Amino acid sequence: MNKNQLIGKWRIIEMELWDKEFIDAEVEGYIELTENNTGEFHFGYVHGFMDCRYLEGNMSVEFSWEGNDEMDEVSGRGNATLKNGELLGNLFFHNGDDSKFKAIGK
Repeated sequence: MNKNQLIGKWRIIEMELWDKEFIDAEVEGYIELTENNTGEFHFGYVHGFMDCRYLEGNMSVEFSWEGNDEMDEVSGRGNATLKNGELLGNLFFHNGDDSKFKAIGK
């Protein structure tokens, strides 16, 4: 059985649409993936809870999410892949923005 290297808390260090100051506005931006196919992320004023599916020998994940952005309800989907020790992904807001992100292990 493959150990899932995606499991754990990842520090968001870069996003396509938002700068570092925004990413860390409320807390140090992160994405956290768990063994029970759930997860959580927080950057800027966005906080989401994820329903995850691990793929490709636990080297990629796809997820749907729901949460809030400045107290407004938001939802969307996303994906991420482990490449050279970094988590590289995309986050999509339903009927809204989308951004690439890069995260490193904490």
